[in-house]
Amino acid sequence: MIYRLLLLFFLISSCKQISTDSESIRLFNSKGIAFIYNENDLANKVINKKLNNELIQIAHNKLRTGTLVKLINPKTNDYLIIKTTKKIDYPDFYKVLITDPAASKLNLNNKFPFIEVLEIRRNKSFVAGKTKIFNEEKKIHSKAPVELVKIDNISKRNEKKPILNKDKIFIIIADFYSKDSALNLKERIKKELSSFDIKKLTIKTKKNNITTLLSGPYSSINFMKNDYIQLKNFGFEELDISINE
Repeated sequence: MIYRLLLLFFLISSCKQISTDSESIRLFNSKGIAFIYNENDLANKVINKKLNNELIQIAHNKLRTGTLVKLINPKTNDYLIIKTTKKIDYPDFYKVLITDPAASKLNLNNKFPFIEVLEIRRNKSFVAGKTKIFNEEKKIHSKAPVELVKIDNISKRNEKKPILNKDKIFIIIADFYSKDSALNLKERIKKELSSFDIKKLTIKTKKNNITTLLSGPYSSINFMKNDYIQLKNFGFEELDISINE
């Protein structure tokens, strides 16, 4: 009897452990700049595969095809739940590759397409939201020819006034529980990355006692991009972008 109880306890413990391990798998979550698809980038071999720029499609360079993701415009809170259409190589500076209709759906500013990418688990609530979005998109394309949809989108864009970007852009280098750790990393960058402008590095402590090492502010993507690439080459695997820190 005791042996059976011990065996049952072992089986229950094993099941819990498996469940915990499954839930602890880290899902992709990052903020940064979206790469808006352009046929010229394919011709110039900046990207290696084609998307249909008349449809809402997205691709990622790390997530496998068919991964369910939530794309969010942090400035407007517009979002889109969609599966990745393909796995495509694109410059590592960008967080996701999206078509023009996807950018329009999210109301992204084409000059500063700031976006958050969240990989999501396939539970019932997300699948329901995904189905609603896909059905809406299917309705649009079944009722109107592609040419009409394209012209309509262009006319709507032309009516919009150009958006001036007044945001201050920052690169989030790392978060720490200790301010000393942030200071040590700042000094290391100063010593080992001589070409980097140390004046751009700032340390900020948030309300939850998390200390963040930031680089910025930048007034444009191009100015930020050079420093982002330097930091990536220095060894930082995943850098996030933030605005108005």
